[in-house]
Amino acid sequence: MADKRANWKETRRKFIATTGIAGTSLLAGCIGGDDGDDGEDGGDSSDGEDGGDSSDGEDGGDSSDGEDGGDTTEDTTTTIGFALNPAEANVEIEAQYQPLFDYLESELSIKVEPLRAASYTATTQEIRRGGVELADTSPFVPAATDGIADVVGIREAYGSDKYFSIITTTTDSGIEQLSDLESETIAFAAPTSTSGSLVPTLMLKNAGLEVGSAPQGDPPDFTARYSDHTTARKQMVNDPSISAAATGAFSAAPHVPQKQFDQMSDSFSDLSSEYEGAGEADPQLNLLAVSNPLPRAPIMARSDWNADIRSDVESALINAEPGGDAFTHEEGYEGEELWFTNIKEGSESDYEPIEKVLNQLEVEIGDL
Repeated sequence: MADKRANWKETRRKFIATTGIAGTSLLAGCIGGDDGDDGEDGGDSSDGEDGGDSSDGEDGGDSSDGEDGGDTTEDTTTTIGFALNPAEANVEIEAQYQPLFDYLESELSIKVEPLRAASYTATTQEIRRGGVELADTSPFVPAATDGIADVVGIREAYGSDKYFSIITTTTDSGIEQLSDLESETIAFAAPTSTSGSLVPTLMLKNAGLEVGSAPQGDPPDFTARYSDHTTARKQMVNDPSISAAATGAFSAAPHVPQKQFDQMSDSFSDLSSEYEGAGEADPQLNLLAVSNPLPRAPIMARSDWNADIRSDVESALINAEPGGDAFTHEEGYEGEELWFTNIKEGSESDYEPIEKVLNQLEVEIGDL
């Protein structure tokens, strides 16, 4: 895997960490129409997709101008910085990822030092400055990093490397299709979330609503409120002024009957790990739109990470036993489990659908 990175362009541009973003093109479907397409975003809660904000955490492993691969302690143990991005603010993501860290440390002579990033834009900034070697990122990041990071692998959840974005409404809202949301208020996940913001924005655009420069700016035809997946869904349920919620399927699918997914999507039942439990949670929600399948969030490595240990680390990630110790906690753990059960080899080309989304929304990478 190291050879393919030799020709990657090294960049040291200053990163503009604004919160605007938009991107969801390739895949939008609304009720009674064509399917849309989305996937779980990075760090996440369940799909590793989206970039819900969280408080800053410990610093990642340092590297000097990308020339070496993390700090080396006196006992020759190499420290690898690993940026993490929780899609939900209340997830203790360092503890959530501990099995994966323990696995890497047991397989190799390394120490993994997690960095809890405030957002995916903050992760990109950390990669640019050489502050981490590895990163849990959103599906939009491979299309937005200008060659500063490489896809190591695509995460899978229970055998599927695809996930979905959905837009839902309450059963008593009177909203029957996406076009009914004109002049209404819609709750979204974070602006940088693939499944909770970018893809839903494109689905709304394809349904005929004017989205303007959303999610970077205010959309002309509706009011957007951004938070995280769980908050967006709960706000819609509890606040009558909010007519719909745009989230990853992992957040709202448990509230939507399976029959509605069957009626609206040809692929959700086969590819979504959320289908089995769809409709089991209260209160029931109605499905307005479901995307086409999107590639799940990647694990990425800094392109200019040139240490000899890099290929060993990447091989260990790809070769971890699916559903094995690298992805499961010991008995007695009471926090959030990892949402993914395997990491399969991938490349930037796997994320071309997300790049199309960004292009259709006319998002400038520097605005992310």
